[in-house]
Amino acid sequence: MSPTVNLSTGERRPLLRPGTSEVAPTADDIVLSTQHVSFFYGDVQALSDISLDVHRQEITALIGPSGCGKTTFLRCLNRLNDMVPRTRLEGQVLFDGEDLYAKSVRPIDIRRRIGMVFQRANPFPKSIYENVAIAPRANGQRGNLDDLVEESLRRAALWDEVKDKLKSSAFDLSGGQQQRLCIARAIAVEPEVLLMDEPASALDPVATQAIEDLMQDLKRDYTIVIVTHNMQQAARTSDRTAFFTVDQRPEGRVGVLVEYDDTNTIFTNPKDPRTEDYVTGRFG
Repeated sequence: MSPTVNLSTGERRPLLRPGTSEVAPTADDIVLSTQHVSFFYGDVQALSDISLDVHRQEITALIGPSGCGKTTFLRCLNRLNDMVPRTRLEGQVLFDGEDLYAKSVRPIDIRRRIGMVFQRANPFPKSIYENVAIAPRANGQRGNLDDLVEESLRRAALWDEVKDKLKSSAFDLSGGQQQRLCIARAIAVEPEVLLMDEPASALDPVATQAIEDLMQDLKRDYTIVIVTHNMQQAARTSDRTAFFTVDQRPEGRVGVLVEYDDTNTIFTNPKDPRTEDYVTGRFG
């Protein structure tokens, strides 16, 4: 487990519980917390009043119908939405207790600590080796880069398949292998959190199973937040599930959080009838 980083100064520090002096990286710790988050694209509101806690070394799934703001919310967690003109966020997003949107915080530093894996594999037009090595090298990585590349590929369950062709183009890999390469690239900079936006939606069942198995291995060292339209995938892989839906308002459609609980509760005993309707297939 990597230490946390002061988002304003870049200083590394151990993972501590508030009010204690001992390292305590337990699964119950909250690594990300959104507090009354609303998000806007210009004058159009996409999310309204989203509050939830993401727990360390767990997989949190975001489910809900298309257009309910799941991906927008995910991108709020590492400020990728900053790259879209005329957007704004209201409320707070806390990472290890620090405000991600404070003026002193640089988005580029956040994205090193909170990595992103996109819906479709997007390897760079470089060799397999360079895809993994490029970010650590740009960050001034010290130590043996070969070892780091190997370790990242091993963690992404890809090393045995590519160890003899590291100089080959990443585009020579299959779709599932490319997605695991993108995961290796994300973890090479030693993030604390991995955000995954539909990481298996473009893959066949065998490759999907490989990604799901990989996620279970990775949560030993990382906190994972995944957006998925596949409710069976959410039920199989996640520890907690957040159900989003669309609220019809006079000003338009707005994404809202209906219910957030442990995954078993969401799928077997949800508290809100809208959640039950969705997970049982009555709508969505």
